[in-house]
Amino acid sequence: MKKIVFFDIDGTLLDHQKNLPNSTKKAIQRLKENGVFVAIATGRAPFMFEDLRDELDIDSFVSFNGQYVVFEDEVIYENTLSEAELDRLLKASRIKQHPLVFMNETAMKASVDRHPFISEGLASLGFSHPMEDVKFYQNRKIHQALLFCPEHEERQYINEYEKFHFIRWHPLSVDILPKGGSKAEGIKKLIERLGFALKDVYAFGDGLNDLEMLRSVGTGVAMGNGVHEAKINADLVTSDVTKDGIWNGLKELELI
Repeated sequence: MKKIVFFDIDGTLLDHQKNLPNSTKKAIQRLKENGVFVAIATGRAPFMFEDLRDELDIDSFVSFNGQYVVFEDEVIYENTLSEAELDRLLKASRIKQHPLVFMNETAMKASVDRHPFISEGLASLGFSHPMEDVKFYQNRKIHQALLFCPEHEERQYINEYEKFHFIRWHPLSVDILPKGGSKAEGIKKLIERLGFALKDVYAFGDGLNDLEMLRSVGTGVAMGNGVHEAKINADLVTSDVTKDGIWNGLKELELI
């Protein structure tokens, strides 16, 4: 019986200091030895986790919260943001002094030269402030954008942009996805390609952008360090990422 496990990155595979716990690396290797297919499902852009893919020898992933899906290094699905809507959002966010970052599979550019919210938000992922290119979204596939604003201030945008889905991932930043886009949709594309039955699909996550994924797979596992919403949408809650959460969860599921 073929099985597949999807792993979120931040707070799931990687701990709070962005390190890969030894027990997690060992668990991934054990999964592979047991014939279980392993993939990543993240909000990150592909260029943001190349080293991790290399270290874990994983070549299939769902990135940009489901908007860019790769199976064994081949792109099998893409979903992009409306350029016209991005143009409208840029004009509105400038007035409110909420900067944007535009992202595709190879790069990210900011709508402003320097902004402390961008610096702080991206630093939490281990990245520096991107270069300014306010026209980066024009005539280019943009799979995800980031809106930088304090908590709850994104509410003023939600009803104004029906083609966008806003998900907070940081106290100072919100992911912008195409409406209907989610990790769950990206996972659906990948398991259709691989021919897995839904009951044999597992996923580990910890954040607000993992809710659809945890609900939609056969077995959703929330990390002990995860947000409350992740835990109540999961079938199982494992221990904290710093306390062998991946290893313990896989053991309880009898996958390793």
